[in-house]
Amino acid sequence: MATKTKEQTEQKTNQTEKISGAEAVIKCLLAEGVDTLYGYPGGAIMPVYDELYKYQDQLHHVLTRHEQGATHSAQGYARVSGKVGVAIATSGPGATNLITGIADAQIDSTPMVCITGQVGAHLLGTDAFQETDIVGISTPVTKWNYQITKASEIPEIMAKAFYLARSGRPGPVLVDITKNAQFEEFDFSYKKCTSVRSYRAKPDVNEVKLQEAATLINEAKKPMVVFGQGVILGQAEEEFKAFIEKANLPSAWTILGLSALPTSHPLNVGMVGMHGNYGPNRLTNECDLLIAIGMRFDDRVTGDLSRYATQAKVIHFEIDPAEVDKNVKTEVAVLGDAKESLQKILPLINENSHEEWLGEFKKHDAVEFDKVKKDVLYPEKEGLTMGEVMKEINNASGGDAVIVSDVGQHQMFACRYAEFNQTKSNITSGGLGTMGFALPAAIGAKMGAPEREVVAVIGDGGYQMTIQELGTILQTKAAVKIVVLNNEFLGMVRQWQQLFFDKRYASTEMVNPDFIAIAKGYHLKANRVTKREDLASSVQEMMQSEEAFFLEVCVEKEDNVFPMIPTGASVSDIRLE
Repeated sequence: MATKTKEQTEQKTNQTEKISGAEAVIKCLLAEGVDTLYGYPGGAIMPVYDELYKYQDQLHHVLTRHEQGATHSAQGYARVSGKVGVAIATSGPGATNLITGIADAQIDSTPMVCITGQVGAHLLGTDAFQETDIVGISTPVTKWNYQITKASEIPEIMAKAFYLARSGRPGPVLVDITKNAQFEEFDFSYKKCTSVRSYRAKPDVNEVKLQEAATLINEAKKPMVVFGQGVILGQAEEEFKAFIEKANLPSAWTILGLSALPTSHPLNVGMVGMHGNYGPNRLTNECDLLIAIGMRFDDRVTGDLSRYATQAKVIHFEIDPAEVDKNVKTEVAVLGDAKESLQKILPLINENSHEEWLGEFKKHDAVEFDKVKKDVLYPEKEGLTMGEVMKEINNASGGDAVIVSDVGQHQMFACRYAEFNQTKSNITSGGLGTMGFALPAAIGAKMGAPEREVVAVIGDGGYQMTIQELGTILQTKAAVKIVVLNNEFLGMVRQWQQLFFDKRYASTEMVNPDFIAIAKGYHLKANRVTKREDLASSVQEMMQSEEAFFLEVCVEKEDNVFPMIPTGASVSDIRLE
């Protein structure tokens, strides 16, 4: 049987056929290569769901248990697969329940298209049943949004939505479709969007700026790189590795940059930020050149801006011009796609060793091991630590698992101690800090990379915010491994209360349910660990399971995550205890 040529396929896509707006939505998704979407049906989106029923063999719809779960699942799917995540919901509360996930995707630059149903165009503005101005509500937290009121608009708007979501600095887009537009029939044809007037997906790399940056790198005696998620989003991992290896540049990561470079790489000097590593934080204020790549100088990274790297010249490799000089003044800004920029600067930089400077990071790491890591990874106290749980997960996974963390102490322990051999392995809520993110995001991550082990590491507080998504695991049989680190506290808030509020634990102690009974209610294999001698074997059992598995680990109630930079302090003021 003869295969179709690319031209024949495109010609068929561009052919006209009379169909409903609802079916057009499905055909647009298929044309954009969507194979999985996450959502929850309701009245205003029912025509689209009716058409979706007819395309079950081509589009896998995952029924989450809450619309917020749909967005986080779409995020997890997008972050692991590199594709655009898709979430779908009805009008009113269905649409507003998407907002937290949309805001999370916006600040973490995750490509996502959200489709919402809306009341009929003739009812707009009448406060009709389940009518909400979702376009107005979502405007501050989307890259772009649009309300479709006529079926004929659907192909062009959907094509534009996917182009904007995935191009340049990625982000979430919302398309709101009135019910009449879903029912109307029109002559459908589809053409992918490749450009939008007044929108530049990525700036052209300036050769002069590249040369200026290369000169600074070649002259630097104490250079330091801080890399973020822009390396991953730009698919620039290999170029980045070649760049730092040529000049022997010590390289630290933001939590969203984690896994762009293997954690075992000799130039990987650890995490910057509030709970980052001692060396890269302290030495930020000793380097003579700070090279920022695909990161945005978030306040959790910089601490007090007036005392952040004031002695250093700063080079900023960045795709979004709005991020340049926003927080930190740069000497040279190299605008453009990270992959292209790093490819072009590589021939311009000299080979170097920086042996003495790299030795400073090793000295600081030795101090941190003695003061912090030793007691976390090899504790002599009776209670289990979150760090030693991560150590056992590393032992069982060999550094090849995707780790999906929620927000809180466990997140910082996971980011600090997880080991990664490959990119797109650390999935967490960075900028928004969304509790409840991990469980649904892990479901999406498993579907985005079914061949990989996906381990959700969650605190007992965040777990209960989206615990209903265990129903999604039950229905889809997604083989997610769930580890709840239970300290019966909202741990990060409790730590702050201990250190800065004289141990006034106001509303942070948790009275928790029987997590094992709940897991078994959803027909999940489950186990609880309370003793150190049972930890390694229990983690191994979980990792070897071919099905979803729930593991509760009861950890120290008042364990703290260090190092720590107090709010408003300088990175030089990092505390080891």
